[in-house]
Amino acid sequence: MTVRDIPALNASLNALATVLITIGFLLIKTGRKEAHRKVMMAAMVVSAVFLVGYVTHKALVRGVHTPFGGAGAIRTVYYVMLFTHIVLAAAIGYLVPRTFLLALRGDYDRHRAWAKWTFPIWYYVSVTGVLVYFFLYQWWPAGP
Repeated sequence: MTVRDIPALNASLNALATVLITIGFLLIKTGRKEAHRKVMMAAMVVSAVFLVGYVTHKALVRGVHTPFGGAGAIRTVYYVMLFTHIVLAAAIGYLVPRTFLLALRGDYDRHRAWAKWTFPIWYYVSVTGVLVYFFLYQWWPAGP
């Protein structure tokens, strides 16, 4: 594995987190609390591994920005998506652990109240994380 492989690995981890979050949502909606707990713990672990991979990649490339190769309207779409992704990803760094802590403490009423906000934001961040990878590395890479 090289440093160039890390973004694809990170996108895969984000995609897996999205699948796990989706399954966790469906499980709790059908009343399967224990299965929900296990799947959401897995989603948190996968997201944590993603974060380690993301920070590692940024450190290895010394923070060098990956340029976007698209032009015109798609460039605007990309940067709006990227901006919202970054802002909401920062929020997730607090929301996810807080929501999990409430569940672990058994404060399920507050956990549910927090999860109503955490779930859609975490979901959006996971999905747009995968899209950012495709925009940058697959669909509109900048030059050679």
